[in-house]
Amino acid sequence: MPTEVTAVPAAPSDQAERHYAAKLAFETDCDDVHGALAAGTADFVLLDVRGAGAYARGHVPGAGHLPRREISAERLAAIPPTTLLVVYCAGPHCNGADKAALALARLGRPVKIMIGGVTGWRDEGFPLATGTAPGTLAEV
Repeated sequence: MPTEVTAVPAAPSDQAERHYAAKLAFETDCDDVHGALAAGTADFVLLDVRGAGAYARGHVPGAGHLPRREISAERLAAIPPTTLLVVYCAGPHCNGADKAALALARLGRPVKIMIGGVTGWRDEGFPLATGTAPGTLAEV
């Protein structure tokens, strides 16, 4: 009798390869973002897309702040259009990053979500910054 794990067979390797390659085109994780920021090699702009209060209480150090409801071509004008934007929100219980990524994609911007958001960042043991600056969108 198969377990719940094996009751549905795993996908063939070629299908799994396509699936996971596609998934990584849409997502990155907290450890990869932290590594790039810590090494000073970030080739992306990190955006916290939560509200002002949540950002002020704790955000990824160096993240710009652009609430998802304020995303517009005008607000992004200072960022070159080919720059990868990495967005995050509160965590897996929040779809704000998904909504922000959709808005950015509709504006023709390359975008990935930092899975886990603030919850994932903290779970990895990484520190948060507080306050509203530095890291506002105007300073990124």
